[in-house]
Amino acid sequence: MGPAHLDEPLGLTVHSLPNLQGAAAGDVVQRTVAGRWKMFAVLLVCAAPVIASYLTYYFVRPEARRIYGELVDPQRPLPNLPALDLAGEARNLQSLKGQWLLVSVSGGSCADICQRHLYLQRQLREGLGKEKDRMDRVWLVDDSVAVAATLLPALRGSTVLRVDAQALAQWLVPSDNRALAEHLYLVDPLGNWMMRFPAAMDAADSARAKRDLERVLRASASWDAAGR
Repeated sequence: MGPAHLDEPLGLTVHSLPNLQGAAAGDVVQRTVAGRWKMFAVLLVCAAPVIASYLTYYFVRPEARRIYGELVDPQRPLPNLPALDLAGEARNLQSLKGQWLLVSVSGGSCADICQRHLYLQRQLREGLGKEKDRMDRVWLVDDSVAVAATLLPALRGSTVLRVDAQALAQWLVPSDNRALAEHLYLVDPLGNWMMRFPAAMDAADSARAKRDLERVLRASASWDAAGR
């Protein structure tokens, strides 16, 4: 090459610099989306046993069509309802969550049907054998009548709460042409009233009710344990 060629200006091609800020933002969005999917997957795994047990009990198991109790649909959650225990201490119905509950309702005088229900509650719970610690007996007293001292031995180990009758009637409902005190009610550990046993249940019927209790305990065994 001659000297004249060397004096010519160099030809340069200018390329734009990489957009580091945009790349970083895109990476953050990608990581956020991936993180959300991972969190959703973890929640789904945690909830799967609960969902599966309910689907199994209500839709898959053939015994669900031969139950003695009446399934409540839709289920009704425990209300935020104030209550008093027998010592006069303030409680709330929602404090009962965390256990299966076998519930009876009556006035404090506890007439014959009430005493029969208290007896059936004890027998049904004891009949569950090693699973009985997953079930609590609850008596909801819906008036201001004092509970007789003669009943206290039969109430040992149960929860007795005094509640307002009108407020309670917004949660538990009897079958047609029946009174609230004529049934036993089943509440799951999540606090949902989910079954009502027929009125006038006697000792012979209690064997069928026991099978219902065994089924729900078996169906919930993967996610429910004794104690709150």
